Amino acid sequence: MTESTTATNTPLPAGSLSGKTALVTGSSRGIGADTARYLAEAGANIVINYRNKAPRAEKLATELRALGVDVLVVGADLTDPASVQTMFDEVRNTFGALDVLVLNASGGMESGMAEDYALLLNRDAQVNVLETALPLLGEGSRVVFVTSHQAHFIRTTPTMPEYEPVALSKRAGEDALRERIPALTEHGVEFVVVSGDMIEGTITATLLERANPGAIAARREDAGKLYNVSEFAAEIAAAAIETVPADNTRLIGDVSSFAGE
Repeated sequence: MTESTTATNTPLPAGSLSGKTALVTGSSRGIGADTARYLAEAGANIVINYRNKAPRAEKLATELRALGVDVLVVGADLTDPASVQTMFDEVRNTFGALDVLVLNASGGMESGMAEDYALLLNRDAQVNVLETALPLLGEGSRVVFVTSHQAHFIRTTPTMPEYEPVALSKRAGEDALRERIPALTEHGVEFVVVSGDMIEGTITATLLERANPGAIAARREDAGKLYNVSEFAAEIAAAAIETVPADNTRLIGDVSSFAGE
C-alpha cells in the first residue's frame, strides 16, 4: 500500500507516455477530464468517454489536440454492454490498441435512477468495461480503478447514510476487479486501485452537501485537508506510470480516520 499525503499536482515527465493510448471513462468533466489532460501532457493519445456531455467532451478534445496528441471522443453508456463494445471497436479502429485504462466513471446518487443503478454502474459496468477492453490491452498496459476512502474502507468504517449505497457498490466493484488480478497478470496487464477522500468540487461532494449540510466541512476538519479535483487527478495520472504497490493500492491523503481490514 502506498500512501500519499501531499498532492503531486504536477505534469508527468514530458514524453513519458509518448506513443501510448489512454482511455478515461467519464472524462468530459471533473476528475476524469483533468486526468485525461495530465496524460495528454505526458504525450498519450487520449480516448475521451462521456455519457451525455458531448459539447464538453469535444471542447476538451480540441484543447488536448493542441498539445500535439490524437484524441478520439466516444459517447457510451457504460451500463449498456453493446454501447461499451461499440466504444472499444472505435478505439481498435482508431488506435489499434490501448495502453492505459482509467476506470473513473461512477455514480449512484443521481435522482430518478433505478434502485440497483449504483451496483449496475459501480460493479457490473466496471467489470464489463475491463473485460471488453482486455483484447486491446497488451503486455505492460495498466488499468487504474478510481474509488474513495469511504468506499474502500466501508467494511470497517461507517460512512454517511446518504453515501452508503454508493460506497457499498463501489467496494463491490473494487472486489470484483481485484478478483481478476491473476488473469490480468497472465496477460501482462497491471492493475492498481487509487482511493481518495472526499474531493472538493465534485458532483458527489455537492450532492452529499445538499443531502447532509456541513458534511464536507466536517470531513475536511477531520482530515486536515481535502484534495481538489486537479490534485486528485494528478495522483490518478501518476498511478498510470508509477510502480504498482505490492497490494495494488494507492491511498491518497489522510487515512487516520479509517480502520483497515
